[in-house]
Amino acid sequence: MDKATDEQRSRPRVGHIQFLNCLPLYWGLARTGTLLDLELTKDTPEKLSERLVRGDLDIGPVTLVEYLRNADDLVALPDIAVGCDGPVMSCVIVSQRPLEELDGARVALGSTSRTSVRLAQLLLAERYGVAPDYYTCPPDLGLMMQEADAAVLIGDAALRASLHDAPRLGLQVHDLGLMWKEWTGLPFVFAVWAVRKDYLAREPETVHEVHRAFLSSRDLSLEEVAKVAEQAARWEAFDAELLERYFRTLDFRFGPEQLAGAREFARRTGPTTGFPADVRVELLRPPRG
Repeated sequence: MDKATDEQRSRPRVGHIQFLNCLPLYWGLARTGTLLDLELTKDTPEKLSERLVRGDLDIGPVTLVEYLRNADDLVALPDIAVGCDGPVMSCVIVSQRPLEELDGARVALGSTSRTSVRLAQLLLAERYGVAPDYYTCPPDLGLMMQEADAAVLIGDAALRASLHDAPRLGLQVHDLGLMWKEWTGLPFVFAVWAVRKDYLAREPETVHEVHRAFLSSRDLSLEEVAKVAEQAARWEAFDAELLERYFRTLDFRFGPEQLAGAREFARRTGPTTGFPADVRVELLRPPRG
C-alpha cells in the first residue's frame, strides 16, 4: 500500500447531512481547517444512517430511530445532535383539515426519514386518536395535495412548504417539534452523532478529536450565526433573516434533557419500531487523563 493511500485510509470516514439544519455543525470545520483531517461523505440522513450501520462510515449522524435500532454497535457523542425544544420549523404536517379529522384519510409521507415519520404517526395516533391511510411519495406539496388530505415533510422541503407553499394554498401547518413539546414537555432529538464501537476501540484518540472539532464548529457557527445565515442565503431559496431564525430555533445539544426526550420516544415507540422500550443509550466517555 502506498503512503498516500495509507494516509487516506487513516483519516476518519465521517458523514455529513446535506440539509440546512446541519450547516452550523459543519460550517466551522472549514473555518478551523479540520475538514482537511476528515474524509467527508455527504448524503441524506437515511443513506448516512445506513452507511454507518453497515460500517462504510466510522463516525456520523444517524437518525434517532436507526440509532436506537443499532444501539449495541454504536456509541453516541454527547452534547451534539439535531433537535428542538419546542418548534423545529422543518418537520411539519401540512393539512387541508384539522388533524383530529384525519382518521382513514390519505396522508402522504414526503420523506423516508423514519424518525420524523414515526413521530408524526405517534402524535396522530396517540394525541389525536386517528389512523390515517399512509403512503410514501416525493416531497412536492402541490402534487401531494392532489391526492392527500395531509402531508408529512422534513428538512428544506418542509421549510419551503410551511413558509411559501402552504400559506399560498390555504393549508394548515403543524410543527412536529412543538406538538411533541406540548404533549410530553420534553425536547425532541431527530438525529444524534455516533461512532461505531469497533472504530472507537481501534482509534479512541481520533474519535475524541473529531468530537471536539464538531463541538468547536458548532460553537463558532452559533457565535457567528448571522454570517452563517448570510452565506447560506446566497445559494438557498430563503433570506438570511429567516435562516438565522431557523438556526437559532434548532437545538444542537445532547444533554440530560435531550436524552430524556430520546428515552421517552423509545418508550412510546420501541415495541412497534424495532427496538426495546428501555433501550440503553451509551454515550462517549471523556478521554482518560
